[in-house]
Amino acid sequence: MGTDTSSDGLARFEIMRLVNRYIGVHGGYLADFSYGSHADFYVDYCELDIDPFHFEGTTRSRFIEILATRSPRDQAKIIRGILEKYPPDSEPRRTPELAAHFTEIASRLERGPMVQAPVSLATSEVVRRAIDDVETLLAAGGPTSCVDRVHTALHGHLRHLCQAEGIEFTDDDTTVALLKKLRREHPRLQDLGTREQDIQKVLNASGSILDALNPVRNRASVAHPNTDLLGVEEARLVINIGRTLLSYLDEKLGSVDDVRRPGAPADASTPPSATATTAGPALLEDDIPF
Repeated sequence: MGTDTSSDGLARFEIMRLVNRYIGVHGGYLADFSYGSHADFYVDYCELDIDPFHFEGTTRSRFIEILATRSPRDQAKIIRGILEKYPPDSEPRRTPELAAHFTEIASRLERGPMVQAPVSLATSEVVRRAIDDVETLLAAGGPTSCVDRVHTALHGHLRHLCQAEGIEFTDDDTTVALLKKLRREHPRLQDLGTREQDIQKVLNASGSILDALNPVRNRASVAHPNTDLLGVEEARLVINIGRTLLSYLDEKLGSVDDVRRPGAPADASTPPSATATTAGPALLEDDIPF
């Protein structure tokens, strides 16, 4: 049936909001759709080759299953088809504000997928929460709300990687400083394979990007009460860069199961030089006043 699910597609609550709050359900059936008109809808309004008769249940249940299992771009076509078939104010429930909301969702789906967050990160609970926040905010509020969380996740994971390898750092070290220490001292970053000089240039450039992310996070995100926020496209750029670097470090350095607390003694199998030391309680850049 040509299905193609994606984590960047519609969230379940978005599908149900479209069905229940905008289209409307009557007696278990979707708006005024008959089984026949529901089949015609995908050709006439969406330019999609979908046969609802391959699905079980009412028009409502078939529509939900079809929408949930299509690619993001097909989902956008279906949303725009619904807005064309049932324009704003065609019923009291179909307000212009709600139509605009779903138009923005369709635009989000058409822009294509975000770089996926790494799923195997072994890191601190604070960083896990930041990564989870990104996924939630992307679904609910769009990329602009996520810039601060991506910054927090990246800074926290760099600290975690230094700590796990026994690389000394301080509470004031920025993401740029932490990345430099990892590049210089982490054994798995000493061998960059073929074209090592070119990859080194890429990593150096990533440091420059991190340096630019700091003022972006502080002055154009919701981390602080800023009035001038990043545009959606620019916010997606920042998020994709942060996620790409997280993914690279996760794959290159691998998962770390046990992280020692700062100042804790090394075990018998760990060289004394691998004991991480920091001054005072750990702080993410989130907590540093600017």
